[in-house]
Amino acid sequence: MSGAAGRSQRPQERRRVPAPGKSLPDQRGAVANMEEWHTVEEIQSGLGGPSAAAMPPISFSEALQYFQTADLSECRKKVRATAGRRGLATLLRFLFGPPRLLRQLRGERELVLAMAQCGLDNNECVHMRILQTLYKQLTHSKLDCPRYGEHWGEIGFQSSDPSTDLRGTGMLALMQMLFFVMDSQMLPLAREIFHLSQHETQNFPFCIMSVNITHIVLRALREEQLSRECNRRRQVIAVLNDLYAATFLQLYRVWKQEHKTIADSYYVLNELELSTKKKPRQLLESLEAYKSSSPAADGLQLPSSSSGCEEVNICDVQVELEGESQQS
Repeated sequence: MSGAAGRSQRPQERRRVPAPGKSLPDQRGAVANMEEWHTVEEIQSGLGGPSAAAMPPISFSEALQYFQTADLSECRKKVRATAGRRGLATLLRFLFGPPRLLRQLRGERELVLAMAQCGLDNNECVHMRILQTLYKQLTHSKLDCPRYGEHWGEIGFQSSDPSTDLRGTGMLALMQMLFFVMDSQMLPLAREIFHLSQHETQNFPFCIMSVNITHIVLRALREEQLSRECNRRRQVIAVLNDLYAATFLQLYRVWKQEHKTIADSYYVLNELELSTKKKPRQLLESLEAYKSSSPAADGLQLPSSSSGCEEVNICDVQVELEGESQQS
């Protein structure tokens, strides 16, 4: 289930994120493209031939059921469940660290980590339906789009092939985006954030930012910072999705209220990672307040960084957030 299948014909060109101050392609570009595709009798699906019928959208629950029953043995071999600790770090974690994840939840955690190791596969219909559903939900398109092309930049992927932007997060990144755009309570927020990502001066690559947020919450899970909340709710995937949405909500508030630009992305993401590790419950409560339309939803503040705080490297995903060329 690796993402290698079907890549031999992938276009070689890469699409860079514009430098700060320049806007990303706005939604009008997507509309124009769709108008052109309406005039085409058959839509090229990119899966080996033309297809006259659009792929049906896929819900998060249907996609999750697929992964729960799929053979992920190769992906599971690559999984390292928790962050490694040795010597004094092991003792300190035992004495002062977060609780261990309940045994009955470890299978669910392993599924999450396996999805993160699973690449986008052109030969898997569910993978392609997830990708098409994301595009349609964000652009309001009713038709499928080609598997490769610059249109993926319109929703914030970096290249003409979205699979190259999923490093370190795999299909988990697409699954969390799918949750965001298919949940009835989350879709308005997702579209509002997507709209902000198209702003003339405050633009940012929506899907690339989403991949970074998935990377943040995945790291928190691996470092057992979410074990207490997972144990309390007796869930892992639901907690991880809610934390993803809560983190994206906080990014939206900070970005909009403090007039952030793409040049600020590294620092904003660092602060968000600190929040997910130190105060995940506070982020989750903010999301609940947002969903219930409570005025308290606007009360969450990011913790301040101190000069003595260890710098958090949020760029392990190896994506270009400031227009610098990526070494492959």
